[in-house]
Amino acid sequence: MPNQKKTKIVATLGPATSDKETLKAMILAGVDVFRINFSHANYDDVRERVEMIRALSEELGLYTAILADLQGPKLRVGVMSGEVVVSPGDTITFRTGKPFEGNAEEVYMNYESFPQDVKPGERVLLDDGKLIFEIESTDKKEKVVAKVVQGGPLKSKKGVNLPNTNISLPALTEKDVKDAIFACSLKVDWMALSFVRHSEDLMDLQKLIEEHAEHKIPIIAKIEKPEAVENIDKIVAYCDGLMVARGDLGVEVPAQEVPLIQKRLVIRAKKARIPVIIATQMMETMITSLTPTRAEVNDVANSVMDGADAVMLSGETSVGNYPVQVIEKMTSILKSVEGSELIKVPHDPPQIRTVRYITKSVCYHAALMANEIGAKAISTLTNSGYTAFQISAWRPSAHILVFTSNKAILSQLNLLWGVKAFYYDRFVSTDETIEDVNAIACKKGFLDVGDMLISLAAMPIKDKGMVNTLRVTEIESCPV
Repeated sequence: MPNQKKTKIVATLGPATSDKETLKAMILAGVDVFRINFSHANYDDVRERVEMIRALSEELGLYTAILADLQGPKLRVGVMSGEVVVSPGDTITFRTGKPFEGNAEEVYMNYESFPQDVKPGERVLLDDGKLIFEIESTDKKEKVVAKVVQGGPLKSKKGVNLPNTNISLPALTEKDVKDAIFACSLKVDWMALSFVRHSEDLMDLQKLIEEHAEHKIPIIAKIEKPEAVENIDKIVAYCDGLMVARGDLGVEVPAQEVPLIQKRLVIRAKKARIPVIIATQMMETMITSLTPTRAEVNDVANSVMDGADAVMLSGETSVGNYPVQVIEKMTSILKSVEGSELIKVPHDPPQIRTVRYITKSVCYHAALMANEIGAKAISTLTNSGYTAFQISAWRPSAHILVFTSNKAILSQLNLLWGVKAFYYDRFVSTDETIEDVNAIACKKGFLDVGDMLISLAAMPIKDKGMVNTLRVTEIESCPV
């Protein structure tokens, strides 16, 4: 029987996931997407890991997706000389220019235009908000003087957040451009852009992908800045998926506001019918322990109940001691909650009469009808993957089986909630094709005799046009 979970698991690659056996065990335990974190990526390692994953997909007959996550403008302090502790009331100078070893009086900042961008009274947060400083003055050239509001150990190379500052850095840094071109050469399935603030950030990455990739690589906008939350409508118009990156978001906005922002972003993604990933600290204790906390189990479950397409693991699988066990545990949580009647699914029919209005309407009614008649699966033939995005967003209780001859989208679709994709390239008559597809679904264990199935197709089939036909079949016999 196929893996019954519909919510997808994204697992970050790292030292803990460097051999083929571990990767295979993780895929079998429920990983749908592997994430390459370009903040800590060595190109040779990445290439080797991608080849392993593609080989395993071939071997297991699965289409595990690969997500390249670009670092974005990560602001950091420099290296410190020895142990440095700062106390409330102390003053400290941040300097740009040439890197130097910092101490309790002076610290190097890797962000060149820091003195030009900040204003007195704004806050500087360090090390995920553990240290808080308030800007007292800036010489607008290379020196910024700040007062310590919340003290503690000041460690080397820690990340900096500027929640009140309008940063002039582009979301796509020089490093990101290089990493994105490399990711295009690997034919990754998705690309994520960090610290997105405006739709222009996404347009820049789109252009880069068009120039360097053989096929369209869809983009996920990582929402981790207050400006992104404010500009969400414009951002959604230019991306193919969202990630609620709660780590930096929880530092940039007060942590207590993150749960409601998470819910708002999930609803917004559903309306746009694009996938949404919930990330950061989902099963953090399982980096070193075999048992997650009750709060973590609750967090994963609530993300599913909010309507997330996917939940993501970071340190748990990249450096954790139990990369396979954490996937098994997460899979069991997902399976136990995702069928619940408590989950509210948005059921607004498509209203805006765009070019694809008929296709949208057919997909909407297929999802609705599947729930009404208790259909076991909805099968769709697609060339672009569009119908898969549409049906998935309406969260039918049926399996969503997608058949395509477009190899480029097979693993891409693996991020979408409830979607299972299959390679199929015999487009003959409608009847024959649908019989073929039904036979594959039976063989794979998704259908049995007596089950109801909804089939979507574009008539005539050989034209590979837009979906315009919905057909209901009761399975009378399954090939052995």
